[in-house]
Amino acid sequence: MSDESNNVSRRRAIKIIGVGTASSLPILNNVVQGQHQHHQAAAPPARTQAAGASKAKAQPLRFFTAQELAIVATIADLIIPTDERSPGAREAEVHYFIDLMVSESPAETKKLWRDGLAAIGQMSQKKFSKDFNSAPADQQTELLTEISKEERNPKTLEERFFRAIKNLTIDGYYTSEIGIQQDLQYKGNSYAKEFVGCTHPEHKA
Repeated sequence: MSDESNNVSRRRAIKIIGVGTASSLPILNNVVQGQHQHHQAAAPPARTQAAGASKAKAQPLRFFTAQELAIVATIADLIIPTDERSPGAREAEVHYFIDLMVSESPAETKKLWRDGLAAIGQMSQKKFSKDFNSAPADQQTELLTEISKEERNPKTLEERFFRAIKNLTIDGYYTSEIGIQQDLQYKGNSYAKEFVGCTHPEHKA
């Protein structure tokens, strides 16, 4: 990916949760962009997490192994990285959200994630002769860009896995405190201090 595309702000991904679709994420450097519908009418309640993953206490794993979770965390952070506006997916602990969601999913979904992570590892070994998390960021990005090209109509295991992790990354990030309060700058509902009645003369008692 070019330096210019790497600097694309993730603000283009989602401006307001619930009114639109996920658009172009930094990792997607192609015109075929996947769309992910959000059905909430307004921003949902924020999940709480520590300010930074490095300071947070490690949470118990529900489905992934520690090695698998590390790959999930890396991919999620490449999809929604830290920028000048707010921390990224890793800081928002999106990987723990994904671990929880997959742990409560049907067996078919669990198999997609487990097989998908294994396929990413094999692909990285074949392309770069190293594990995915051992590869430098530019190689990781190259691999993810390749498997995102057919996101709207995924056919291979890797393509189906990418769409699954992108969708859960978006859901996890934009239901976290960091995603809602820092990235979207959602301040919560406001209340009306007063209700002004009708001012039309003909309606006055």
